[in-house]
Amino acid sequence: MFEVLRATEQERSRGGTLTFEGEAHGSGVSFFLVYNEPGGGPDLHTHPYSETWIVRAGKARLTADHEEFVADAGDIVVVGAETPHRFKNVGSDRLDIICIHASPRMITDWLES
Repeated sequence: MFEVLRATEQERSRGGTLTFEGEAHGSGVSFFLVYNEPGGGPDLHTHPYSETWIVRAGKARLTADHEEFVADAGDIVVVGAETPHRFKNVGSDRLDIICIHASPRMITDWLES
């Protein structure tokens, strides 16, 4: 079994982010292909599974388990299950980051709005 999701058929948010939930496609993982403007990014939240970030371009200020740090292009960050986390684009260009969820569907508990 295999499935090809052509770029021309993928829907992105107004900001350019693609959301992929694996369950509908027989995949055990889900992910966001994030393309945030400066200042953009999600608020503090948790997941009942781990999340792995791959920074492809730009600069992100990440908060994980109450610690703040900056991740640059090429950095990989892994956050464990139930760890409060968020990221914001602190660069002057768009942030290109892949957020891999170790789950066939995304489950998020928002801690702030």
